[in-house]
Amino acid sequence: MNLMQTFRTISLLGLLMLAGACREFVDINADPNNPTTPVLELLLPATQVSMTGSLRDVNQGASVLSQHLYTIATSRNFQDGTDYQQSWNSLYTQVLNDLEIIIREGTRLQRWDYVAIAKLQKAYVYSLMVDLWGDIPYADASKGLTVSDPTFESGAAIYDKLFLLIDEGLADANKGNFAIQPTTADLIYRGDKAAWIRMANSLKIKLFNQIRLVQPDKAKAGIAALLSANAPLISTNAQDFSFRFGTTETPANRHPWHRTEYQAGKSYYMSQNFMERLFGTDDPRIRYYFFRQTSNYTVGFTPTGNGYFGRYTGDATAAPNDNALKATVGVYPAGGLYDASPINNLTAANVFVTNSGATGAPKVVTNIDGSGAGVFPFITNAMMKFILAEAALTMGTAGDPKQLFQEGITASLNSINTIATTSGNSAPVLPTATITAFVANRTAQYDAADAGGKLAAVMTQKYIALYGNGIEAYTDYRRTNLPTLAAPIAPLNSFPLRLAYSITELATNATVSGKADQVQTAQQITPVFWDK
Repeated sequence: MNLMQTFRTISLLGLLMLAGACREFVDINADPNNPTTPVLELLLPATQVSMTGSLRDVNQGASVLSQHLYTIATSRNFQDGTDYQQSWNSLYTQVLNDLEIIIREGTRLQRWDYVAIAKLQKAYVYSLMVDLWGDIPYADASKGLTVSDPTFESGAAIYDKLFLLIDEGLADANKGNFAIQPTTADLIYRGDKAAWIRMANSLKIKLFNQIRLVQPDKAKAGIAALLSANAPLISTNAQDFSFRFGTTETPANRHPWHRTEYQAGKSYYMSQNFMERLFGTDDPRIRYYFFRQTSNYTVGFTPTGNGYFGRYTGDATAAPNDNALKATVGVYPAGGLYDASPINNLTAANVFVTNSGATGAPKVVTNIDGSGAGVFPFITNAMMKFILAEAALTMGTAGDPKQLFQEGITASLNSINTIATTSGNSAPVLPTATITAFVANRTAQYDAADAGGKLAAVMTQKYIALYGNGIEAYTDYRRTNLPTLAAPIAPLNSFPLRLAYSITELATNATVSGKADQVQTAQQITPVFWDK
């Protein structure tokens, strides 16, 4: 693939999300007889697109395990070596490989802005891979084809290296000029140095918080040092580390959930457990998270009477022909439709989920409904507020956990407003008065709880806000066992503490191929190092 073809591929963003589409992105030096020099301003955006696309399958699986979505096998705790193979292979052979090229070439050219961004993206990707799989190849993996059988390293050891890598990225950001040109070469932050510094510090706090159960002194000291130094953090929604999708069907650059669900055949059911959690707690996010294709569904295995028709986790019942009946994804995070239809079984107790202004009607969605301009929220202002609240409650770090709890909910609701009103998504905003009243309602529940209940309130609100990023919800649940999730109806295995490895990796990597079956079996029951 020559550089002009590469540029066209990037500008399309097309293969974007999913279905293994990013496999062909940016084949630098593909022809050994006609080598080319990597062009950093072309390669960097390709890594950001491919990073987002490569996380698709693991995000789907983690979203099912954390009961944000439903698929039959995964919700029954079944996994095998093909489930996440595309994510594993793409992350290593495409995303991380291209980031290493940027680091190497950027260092040679003394383009420290590109080097800094690449190191921070590398740290983020590897941190997620440890969180999902535990022990993974790290040092050997960065050597590319020179090492055919990379050694698996412990997650704990890799985390230690990631803290150092983040510090390297921060140091590189302060070398020379930080002048990404054109700014569109950085699809996430448009070459904003301050934004990447905030991302780096926020990532460090997230990782410190995740090790608090196994390395409490290091976790507390790390967070305290950043807070006492007033290190800049992601502290407004505009500073979120996230990927925004486009609006076009051809080339396809819409949110992956929109692409799979706004068509005749659908990949998922919505999690009945999650919908009922929002409905039962009078949470206004329900109209933004889900769109009902019918106002009433009273036959079949999930009779709701109000159109919030999904599947309970672990339900092994065969799927009838119900693609035109089941609830689907809404405006957040997928860029679908806002649900403005009346809800049948509301009561006088409902304050925030009401039929005021509900003048719409359910419809069977198609790919011309909604814009698809959704978001993959990697590290957000809302997440940071909840992380700092958790740290303050459990480790006594600086900050008022109640105020941080309130700010986290507020940030979550405002992030929905942003997606609902930008890039062609036409949905009403949650009024400021509604946000204020809802936060006050949840704060009253927080105030009435004991210490354990306060932590549960923080983690529950974070879990709801994380809809769209199942990876973080899956990590939080394994760390804290919060919020309480429903037991699967017909589980096939125990809850998986790690994701299954790529079957190709286990079959071809000589360091593990001789014990592949044992290694894969252990994934189900072996905690990640931070899980105590």
